[in-house]
Amino acid sequence: MEDQNMKALEHFEEMRKRLIITVTAFLAFFIVSFTFVQDIYHYIVKDLPFKLALLGPGDILMVYVIIAAVVAGAASIPVAAHQLWLFIKPALSPVERKVTLTYIPALFLLFLAGLSFGYFVLFPIVLSFLMSLSGNMFATFFTTEKYFKFLLHLTLPFGVLFEMPVVMMFLTSLGILNPYNLQKMRKFAYFALIVVSILITPPDFLSDVLVIIPLILLYEVSVSLSKMVYKRKMAAAAS
Repeated sequence: MEDQNMKALEHFEEMRKRLIITVTAFLAFFIVSFTFVQDIYHYIVKDLPFKLALLGPGDILMVYVIIAAVVAGAASIPVAAHQLWLFIKPALSPVERKVTLTYIPALFLLFLAGLSFGYFVLFPIVLSFLMSLSGNMFATFFTTEKYFKFLLHLTLPFGVLFEMPVVMMFLTSLGILNPYNLQKMRKFAYFALIVVSILITPPDFLSDVLVIIPLILLYEVSVSLSKMVYKRKMAAAAS
């Protein structure tokens, strides 16, 4: 019992250490991002056909904080993934350590791919569609805070969702997921993805379709990659 308590305490201390390193890295990236936040802001709004308005002196500061936090969060992904890998490393075999380590850069790249899809593909289509609904009936007036919250609402979730293939491969390599069970759960997975797409997009049919299709394709790609990892794992265990 005493040994179990000691082991639990050691795991807790190790987890605390990894969390402190991750948070420190996030804060460091946040400070750097905030230093260049005006340049990032001007890059995002440079092609807008309208001016953004402020309703209060604190609005622009809040937008700057949001932008810096998103950039810092993206930059911290490799650090957080590496710290997680170091935490679970003692429980992995040498082969599993090598395989799972390769997932770290993929997490970062897929997060950027998800943000890019949301920003360059989905966001312009949805914004153009919603603005076309007003026609000449309303004057276009966007506040800076609401515009950026709307932008994040359509981009940030995709940064997370695009990491689905790597997460499934990682969990499969650890023996937590079975791709054949994922295939059997396809209907439930599709339903969950449809619900997610409805929640993260504006309430119009076009936005829902534009999100649902890539998410379903992403799920199928994830299952296929998971199956490859599973077969390789079974072949290695048999040899």
